[in-house]
Amino acid sequence: MNKVPATVVTGFLGAGKTTLIRHLLAHAGGARIALAINEFGDVGVDKALVEGCGVPACAPGGIIELANGCICCTVADDFLPAMRTLLDRPDPFDHIVIETSGLALPKPLVQAFRWPEVRARATVSGVVAVVDGAAVAAGRFARDAANQPPGAPKTEESEHDFPLEEVFEDQLRVADLAVLNKADLLDAAQLAAVRARVEASLPPGAKAVPAARGALPLDVLLGLGRAVEDAIDSRPALHDADGGHDHDDFESFVADIGLTADPAGIEARVQNAVRVPGVLRIKGFAPVADKPLRLVVQAAGSRIERYFDRPWAAGEARAGRLVVIGLKGFDRAAVERALTGN
Repeated sequence: MNKVPATVVTGFLGAGKTTLIRHLLAHAGGARIALAINEFGDVGVDKALVEGCGVPACAPGGIIELANGCICCTVADDFLPAMRTLLDRPDPFDHIVIETSGLALPKPLVQAFRWPEVRARATVSGVVAVVDGAAVAAGRFARDAANQPPGAPKTEESEHDFPLEEVFEDQLRVADLAVLNKADLLDAAQLAAVRARVEASLPPGAKAVPAARGALPLDVLLGLGRAVEDAIDSRPALHDADGGHDHDDFESFVADIGLTADPAGIEARVQNAVRVPGVLRIKGFAPVADKPLRLVVQAAGSRIERYFDRPWAAGEARAGRLVVIGLKGFDRAAVERALTGN
């Protein structure tokens, strides 16, 4: 029996994983692609973004949401049942794409493909790490305490604890392909420096390719054909020694923001919120008065993006909800005040 190929798409918060997947599905060329999306937090923003992409390949039937935390920590509880659901279909998919949360480590997920019930029916064609090229150029992941978010909560060990860099590093160390995303925001010298930094952490034989908004051909992303589960133990990761991944460094909550008459005002509020020390990522939706369309709002660092993606569905609650992710101990009350204006 032929195995169904799977591609793991990893990358730190705000790197552009969901945008890359939306592009991939929009250019699938008739291929039947299933998608499993994992989120850090209680609201599934990424699944809703994919379903709103407006092409048949983004239809809800082939999309499974794993919203109970990072998939690397919930393999048995969430990933394996999801794989059974996808593999047991009478009309099998041509390919499975798994989008990890921005804080997940892909190695435990790849190792799960060696479980007998999965190994007989699926294989990891490749691990694709999406990299925020502009963030790397700005030194966001440098192993230097001075490059942690301004005012980030400090502990006695903080001078030797770099949670952003460690997650970023482990995502690269198991990748077959690194997508240097947002390359359009970099000049030639910056792009060369980012490529050198990323390639220094990739396994032997892995490649790095530049992209803008994740726009790469289907065969580049899905045609790696590596059977990664057979070689994953030869790709050492920083978290191998401690046997896992501690999410105590990060936390999230959902802010309810209500109806707005001014999309630019929402963007300004989000801009104020991401200035709160320790905030890493904000994403979600907002209803706008007299507009039938849903407003998408996303922030990665100081960069804010907003756009209307689709009409609100009949009977759908026009709720304004933003997921906020940050380093443990960030000032939640200050973020809520900034987002709500109260």
